[in-house]
Amino acid sequence: MLLAQVGINEILNDGAIAAQSIAEGWDKQWVDLLQNNTNNNLYGALTNLGVFFAVGTLLIFMMQWLKDTINNDYSRPISSLIWPFIVVLFLTNTGDGTILSNLTLGVRNFVNNINQQVVESADVDQTYQQAIAMSVAEDIVGSFLRPCQSLNGEQQRQCFTKATEKIDTLWQEYRSLYGDQPWINRLENQVNQITLGTGVLSEEAFNSLLGSTVQVTIKNFLISLQSAFVNLIEATMLLIAALGPLAVGGSLLPVAGKPVFAWLTGFFSLGIAKISFNIIAILTASVIVNGPAQNPSINPDLMWFIIFLGILAPILSLVIALAGGFAVFNAISNTASWVKERV
Repeated sequence: MLLAQVGINEILNDGAIAAQSIAEGWDKQWVDLLQNNTNNNLYGALTNLGVFFAVGTLLIFMMQWLKDTINNDYSRPISSLIWPFIVVLFLTNTGDGTILSNLTLGVRNFVNNINQQVVESADVDQTYQQAIAMSVAEDIVGSFLRPCQSLNGEQQRQCFTKATEKIDTLWQEYRSLYGDQPWINRLENQVNQITLGTGVLSEEAFNSLLGSTVQVTIKNFLISLQSAFVNLIEATMLLIAALGPLAVGGSLLPVAGKPVFAWLTGFFSLGIAKISFNIIAILTASVIVNGPAQNPSINPDLMWFIIFLGILAPILSLVIALAGGFAVFNAISNTASWVKERV
Protein backbone atom coordinates (compact mmCIF):
# COMPACT_ATOMS: atom_id res chain seq x y z
CA MET A 1 0.00 0.00 0.00
CA LEU A 2 3.02 2.25 0.27
CA LEU A 3 2.99 2.62 -3.51
CA ALA A 4 -0.50 4.07 -3.28
CA GLN A 5 0.48 6.76 -0.81
CA VAL A 6 3.25 8.45 -2.81
CA GLY A 7 3.82 9.26 -6.47
CA ILE A 8 5.95 7.12 -8.76
CA ASN A 9 8.41 9.99 -9.17
CA GLU A 10 9.07 10.05 -5.43
CA ILE A 11 9.42 6.27 -5.39
CA LEU A 12 12.02 6.26 -8.16
CA ASN A 13 13.87 9.31 -6.83
CA ASP A 14 14.00 7.89 -3.32
CA GLY A 15 15.18 4.57 -4.73
CA ALA A 16 17.91 6.24 -6.77
CA ILE A 17 19.04 8.30 -3.78
CA ALA A 18 19.05 5.22 -1.57
CA ALA A 19 21.02 3.22 -4.15
CA GLN A 20 23.58 6.01 -4.50
CA SER A 21 23.86 6.32 -0.72
CA ILE A 22 24.40 2.57 -0.37
CA ALA A 23 27.06 2.59 -3.12
CA GLU A 24 28.88 5.50 -1.45
CA GLY A 25 28.67 3.70 1.89
CA TRP A 26 30.31 0.59 0.43
CA ASP A 27 33.01 2.68 -1.26
CA LYS A 28 33.83 4.37 2.06
CA GLN A 29 33.88 1.01 3.83
CA TRP A 30 36.38 -0.38 1.31
CA VAL A 31 38.70 2.60 1.72
CA ASP A 32 38.39 2.58 5.53
CA LEU A 33 39.18 -1.12 5.67
CA LEU A 34 42.00 -1.34 3.14
CA GLN A 35 43.76 2.04 3.36
CA ASN A 36 42.87 4.22 6.33
CA ASN A 37 44.89 3.53 9.49
CA THR A 38 45.51 -0.13 8.73
CA ASN A 39 47.67 -0.47 11.83
CA ASN A 40 44.66 -0.30 14.12
CA ASN A 41 41.68 -1.55 12.11
CA LEU A 42 40.40 -5.02 11.19
CA TYR A 43 42.62 -5.32 8.15
CA GLY A 44 45.68 -4.47 10.24
CA ALA A 45 44.80 -7.26 12.68
CA LEU A 46 44.30 -9.71 9.83
CA THR A 47 47.59 -8.58 8.30
CA ASN A 48 49.35 -9.36 11.58
CA LEU A 49 47.66 -12.76 11.61
CA GLY A 50 48.78 -13.28 8.02
CA VAL A 51 52.36 -12.45 9.06
CA PHE A 52 52.05 -15.02 11.85
CA PHE A 53 50.89 -17.62 9.33
CA ALA A 54 53.74 -16.62 7.01
CA VAL A 55 56.34 -17.12 9.75
CA GLY A 56 54.94 -20.56 10.56
CA THR A 57 54.72 -21.64 6.94
CA LEU A 58 58.17 -20.16 6.25
CA LEU A 59 59.70 -22.75 8.61
CA ILE A 60 58.02 -25.52 6.66
CA PHE A 61 59.08 -23.87 3.42
CA MET A 62 62.73 -23.64 4.51
CA MET A 63 62.79 -27.26 5.61
CA GLN A 64 61.52 -28.34 2.19
CA TRP A 65 63.90 -25.94 0.47
CA LEU A 66 66.92 -27.30 2.37
CA LYS A 67 65.85 -30.85 1.65
CA ASP A 68 65.69 -30.15 -2.10
CA THR A 69 69.07 -28.40 -1.96
CA ILE A 70 70.71 -31.32 -0.17
CA ASN A 71 69.29 -33.66 -2.81
CA ASN A 72 70.85 -31.46 -5.50
CA ASP A 73 67.42 -30.50 -6.85
CA TYR A 74 68.33 -26.88 -7.48
CA SER A 75 65.60 -26.08 -9.98
CA ARG A 76 62.86 -26.20 -7.34
CA PRO A 77 64.68 -24.12 -4.64
CA ILE A 78 65.64 -21.37 -7.09
CA SER A 79 62.13 -21.02 -8.51
CA SER A 80 60.54 -21.22 -5.08
CA LEU A 81 62.61 -18.37 -3.61
CA ILE A 82 60.26 -15.87 -5.18
CA TRP A 83 57.43 -16.73 -2.79
CA PRO A 84 59.06 -15.48 0.45
CA PHE A 85 59.85 -12.17 -1.26
CA ILE A 86 56.25 -11.87 -2.49
CA VAL A 87 54.85 -12.59 0.97
CA VAL A 88 57.13 -10.07 2.70
CA LEU A 89 56.45 -7.44 0.03
CA PHE A 90 52.67 -7.86 0.14
CA LEU A 91 52.31 -7.98 3.93
CA THR A 92 54.50 -4.99 4.82
CA ASN A 93 52.12 -2.56 6.52
CA THR A 94 52.95 1.15 6.34
CA GLY A 95 49.81 2.30 8.16
CA ASP A 96 48.24 3.54 4.91
CA GLY A 97 47.74 -0.01 3.71
CA THR A 98 49.91 -2.78 2.36
CA ILE A 99 50.76 -3.40 -1.28
CA LEU A 100 48.23 -6.23 -1.09
CA SER A 101 45.46 -3.96 0.22
CA ASN A 102 46.16 -1.32 -2.43
CA LEU A 103 46.16 -3.96 -5.18
CA THR A 104 42.94 -5.42 -3.81
CA LEU A 105 41.26 -2.01 -3.82
CA GLY A 106 42.58 -1.38 -7.32
CA VAL A 107 41.13 -4.66 -8.60
CA ARG A 108 37.78 -3.87 -6.97
CA ASN A 109 37.75 -0.43 -8.60
CA PHE A 110 38.63 -2.04 -11.94
CA VAL A 111 35.68 -4.45 -11.64
CA ASN A 112 33.38 -1.56 -10.67
CA ASN A 113 34.57 0.53 -13.63
CA ILE A 114 33.75 -2.30 -16.03
CA ASN A 115 30.39 -2.73 -14.35
CA GLN A 116 29.73 1.02 -14.64
CA GLN A 117 30.64 0.98 -18.34
CA VAL A 118 28.16 -1.85 -18.89
CA VAL A 119 25.47 0.10 -17.07
CA GLU A 120 26.12 3.39 -18.88
CA SER A 121 26.46 1.84 -22.34
CA ALA A 122 22.92 0.44 -22.15
CA ASP A 123 21.32 3.36 -20.29
CA VAL A 124 20.30 0.78 -17.71
CA ASP A 125 18.90 3.28 -15.23
CA GLN A 126 16.24 4.48 -17.66
CA THR A 127 15.52 1.04 -19.15
CA TYR A 128 15.50 -0.85 -15.86
CA GLN A 129 13.43 1.73 -13.99
CA GLN A 130 10.88 1.86 -16.83
CA ALA A 131 10.58 -1.94 -16.85
CA ILE A 132 10.06 -1.95 -13.08
CA ALA A 133 7.54 0.88 -13.36
CA MET A 134 5.62 -0.97 -16.07
CA SER A 135 5.63 -4.13 -13.96
CA VAL A 136 4.09 -2.43 -10.93
CA ALA A 137 1.99 0.22 -12.70
CA GLU A 138 -1.22 -1.81 -12.57
CA ASP A 139 -0.69 -2.46 -8.87
CA ILE A 140 -0.23 1.26 -8.19
CA VAL A 141 -3.35 2.17 -10.16
CA GLY A 142 -5.28 -0.69 -8.60
CA SER A 143 -4.40 0.51 -5.12
CA PHE A 144 -6.15 3.81 -5.93
CA LEU A 145 -9.23 2.15 -7.44
CA ARG A 146 -9.61 -0.82 -5.11
CA PRO A 147 -11.45 1.07 -2.31
CA CYS A 148 -14.15 2.07 -4.86
CA GLN A 149 -14.91 -1.52 -5.84
CA SER A 150 -17.22 -2.19 -2.89
CA LEU A 151 -19.16 1.09 -3.22
CA ASN A 152 -22.25 1.85 -5.27
CA GLY A 153 -23.99 4.82 -6.89
CA GLU A 154 -22.91 8.32 -5.93
CA GLN A 155 -20.38 7.10 -3.38
CA GLN A 156 -18.57 5.06 -6.01
CA ARG A 157 -18.65 7.97 -8.46
CA GLN A 158 -17.09 10.31 -5.90
CA CYS A 159 -14.52 7.67 -5.04
CA PHE A 160 -13.62 7.29 -8.73
CA THR A 161 -13.34 11.08 -9.06
CA LYS A 162 -10.83 11.30 -6.21
CA ALA A 163 -8.92 8.28 -7.52
CA THR A 164 -8.80 9.80 -11.00
CA GLU A 165 -7.21 12.98 -9.67
CA LYS A 166 -4.41 10.97 -8.11
CA ILE A 167 -4.01 8.74 -11.16
CA ASP A 168 -3.86 11.74 -13.53
CA THR A 169 -0.92 13.01 -11.52
CA LEU A 170 0.60 9.56 -11.89
CA TRP A 171 0.32 9.69 -15.70
CA GLN A 172 2.02 13.10 -15.71
CA GLU A 173 4.88 11.79 -13.62
CA TYR A 174 5.24 8.70 -15.82
CA ARG A 175 5.32 10.79 -18.99
CA SER A 176 7.82 13.25 -17.52
CA LEU A 177 10.12 10.31 -16.80
CA TYR A 178 9.63 8.09 -19.86
CA GLY A 179 7.81 10.17 -22.46
CA ASP A 180 4.47 9.37 -24.08
CA GLN A 181 4.84 5.58 -24.03
CA PRO A 182 2.17 3.23 -25.51
CA TRP A 183 1.91 1.23 -22.27
CA ILE A 184 1.03 4.43 -20.37
CA ASN A 185 -1.72 5.23 -22.89
CA ARG A 186 -3.04 1.67 -22.62
CA LEU A 187 -3.32 1.85 -18.84
CA GLU A 188 -4.87 5.30 -19.00
CA ASN A 189 -7.53 4.08 -21.42
CA GLN A 190 -8.35 1.12 -19.17
CA VAL A 191 -8.69 3.38 -16.14
CA ASN A 192 -10.95 5.77 -18.09
CA GLN A 193 -13.20 2.87 -19.04
CA ILE A 194 -13.65 2.13 -15.34
CA THR A 195 -13.88 5.59 -13.86
CA LEU A 196 -15.62 7.45 -16.69
CA GLY A 197 -17.58 4.62 -18.26
CA THR A 198 -16.09 5.35 -21.69
CA GLY A 199 -16.11 1.72 -22.77
CA VAL A 200 -16.79 -1.87 -21.83
CA LEU A 201 -14.05 -3.48 -19.77
CA SER A 202 -14.37 -7.18 -19.09
CA GLU A 203 -14.64 -8.37 -15.51
CA GLU A 204 -11.38 -10.29 -15.94
CA ALA A 205 -9.55 -7.15 -17.14
CA PHE A 206 -11.16 -5.11 -14.38
CA ASN A 207 -10.04 -7.54 -11.66
CA SER A 208 -6.60 -7.79 -13.26
CA LEU A 209 -6.21 -4.02 -13.15
CA LEU A 210 -7.25 -3.84 -9.53
CA GLY A 211 -4.90 -6.65 -8.58
CA SER A 212 -4.52 -7.62 -4.94
CA THR A 213 -2.56 -6.52 -1.92
CA VAL A 214 -0.93 -9.96 -1.81
CA GLN A 215 0.51 -9.49 -5.30
CA VAL A 216 1.80 -6.04 -4.39
CA THR A 217 3.48 -7.49 -1.29
CA ILE A 218 5.09 -10.29 -3.31
CA LYS A 219 6.42 -7.84 -5.90
CA ASN A 220 7.85 -5.56 -3.21
CA PHE A 221 9.52 -8.57 -1.60
CA LEU A 222 11.06 -9.74 -4.88
CA ILE A 223 12.31 -6.24 -5.70
CA SER A 224 13.90 -6.14 -2.24
CA LEU A 225 15.56 -9.49 -2.99
CA GLN A 226 17.34 -7.88 -5.95
CA SER A 227 18.81 -5.18 -3.73
CA ALA A 228 19.69 -7.76 -1.08
CA PHE A 229 21.59 -9.85 -3.65
CA VAL A 230 23.61 -6.87 -4.92
CA ASN A 231 24.51 -5.90 -1.34
CA LEU A 232 25.37 -9.53 -0.52
CA ILE A 233 27.81 -9.62 -3.45
CA GLU A 234 29.44 -6.40 -2.21
CA ALA A 235 29.67 -7.66 1.38
CA THR A 236 31.13 -11.00 0.27
CA MET A 237 33.72 -9.28 -1.91
CA LEU A 238 34.72 -7.12 1.04
CA LEU A 239 34.98 -10.20 3.28
CA ILE A 240 37.20 -11.98 0.77
CA ALA A 241 39.32 -8.84 0.41
CA ALA A 242 39.77 -8.73 4.19
CA LEU A 243 40.98 -12.35 4.19
CA GLY A 244 43.68 -11.60 1.61
CA PRO A 245 46.56 -11.44 4.16
CA LEU A 246 45.69 -14.92 5.42
CA ALA A 247 45.72 -16.30 1.89
CA VAL A 248 49.09 -14.69 1.15
CA GLY A 249 50.51 -15.74 4.53
CA GLY A 250 49.59 -19.37 3.90
CA SER A 251 51.05 -19.44 0.39
CA LEU A 252 54.48 -20.63 1.57
CA LEU A 253 53.08 -24.08 2.24
CA PRO A 254 54.75 -26.60 -0.10
CA VAL A 255 51.54 -27.56 -1.87
CA ALA A 256 50.53 -27.32 -5.51
CA GLY A 257 47.43 -25.21 -4.97
CA LYS A 258 48.44 -21.96 -3.31
CA PRO A 259 45.77 -20.38 -1.05
CA VAL A 260 46.37 -17.05 -2.80
CA PHE A 261 45.16 -18.62 -6.07
CA ALA A 262 41.89 -19.67 -4.44
CA TRP A 263 41.57 -16.18 -2.95
CA LEU A 264 42.05 -14.51 -6.32
CA THR A 265 39.58 -16.92 -7.88
CA GLY A 266 36.91 -16.12 -5.30
CA PHE A 267 37.43 -12.39 -5.70
CA PHE A 268 37.20 -12.44 -9.50
CA SER A 269 34.25 -14.85 -9.40
CA LEU A 270 32.20 -12.41 -7.35
CA GLY A 271 33.15 -9.65 -9.76
CA ILE A 272 31.88 -11.81 -12.62
CA ALA A 273 28.64 -12.46 -10.69
CA LYS A 274 28.12 -8.73 -10.17
CA ILE A 275 28.66 -7.88 -13.82
CA SER A 276 26.58 -10.87 -14.99
CA PHE A 277 23.61 -9.84 -12.85
CA ASN A 278 23.63 -6.33 -14.33
CA ILE A 279 23.88 -7.69 -17.88
CA ILE A 280 20.93 -10.02 -17.22
CA ALA A 281 18.93 -7.12 -15.76
CA ILE A 282 19.72 -4.97 -18.81
CA LEU A 283 18.72 -7.66 -21.30
CA THR A 284 15.44 -8.59 -19.62
CA ALA A 285 14.47 -4.95 -19.04
CA SER A 286 15.21 -4.17 -22.69
CA VAL A 287 12.98 -7.07 -23.77
CA ILE A 288 10.08 -5.51 -21.87
CA VAL A 289 10.70 -1.88 -22.82
CA ASN A 290 11.20 -2.69 -26.52
CA GLY A 291 8.51 -5.38 -26.64
CA PRO A 292 5.25 -5.35 -24.64
CA ALA A 293 5.73 -1.72 -23.66
CA GLN A 294 5.46 -0.65 -27.31
CA ASN A 295 2.23 -2.52 -28.04
CA PRO A 296 -0.85 -0.70 -26.73
CA SER A 297 -3.12 -3.66 -27.49
CA ILE A 298 -1.24 -6.09 -25.24
CA ASN A 299 -1.95 -6.31 -21.53
CA PRO A 300 0.99 -8.51 -20.42
CA ASP A 301 1.50 -10.09 -17.03
CA LEU A 302 5.02 -9.00 -16.08
CA MET A 303 5.17 -10.88 -12.81
CA TRP A 304 7.73 -13.12 -14.52
CA PHE A 305 10.11 -10.16 -14.79
CA ILE A 306 10.03 -9.49 -11.05
CA ILE A 307 10.41 -13.22 -10.27
CA PHE A 308 13.26 -13.53 -12.74
CA LEU A 309 15.26 -10.63 -11.32
CA GLY A 310 14.47 -11.47 -7.71
CA ILE A 311 15.23 -15.20 -7.79
CA LEU A 312 16.37 -16.65 -11.11
CA ALA A 313 18.83 -13.93 -12.19
CA PRO A 314 20.91 -14.17 -8.97
CA ILE A 315 21.07 -17.96 -9.38
CA LEU A 316 22.04 -17.67 -13.05
CA SER A 317 24.71 -15.05 -12.32
CA LEU A 318 26.22 -17.27 -9.59
CA VAL A 319 26.33 -20.24 -11.99
CA ILE A 320 28.12 -18.07 -14.56
CA ALA A 321 30.48 -16.86 -11.83
CA LEU A 322 31.23 -20.46 -10.83
CA ALA A 323 32.16 -21.38 -14.39
CA GLY A 324 34.16 -18.17 -14.79
CA GLY A 325 35.91 -18.71 -11.47
CA PHE A 326 36.93 -22.21 -12.51
CA ALA A 327 38.43 -20.80 -15.72
CA VAL A 328 40.24 -18.07 -13.76
CA PHE A 329 41.67 -20.63 -11.31
CA ASN A 330 42.97 -22.80 -14.16
CA ALA A 331 44.48 -19.77 -15.90
CA ILE A 332 46.27 -18.62 -12.73
CA SER A 333 47.52 -22.12 -11.91
CA ASN A 334 48.78 -22.75 -15.45
CA THR A 335 50.50 -19.35 -15.53
CA ALA A 336 52.21 -20.05 -12.20
CA SER A 337 53.38 -23.43 -13.47
CA TRP A 338 54.68 -21.87 -16.68
CA VAL A 339 56.62 -19.23 -14.74
CA LYS A 340 57.99 -21.84 -12.35
CA GLU A 341 59.33 -23.99 -15.19
CA ARG A 342 61.19 -21.05 -16.70
CA VAL A 343 62.66 -19.41 -13.59
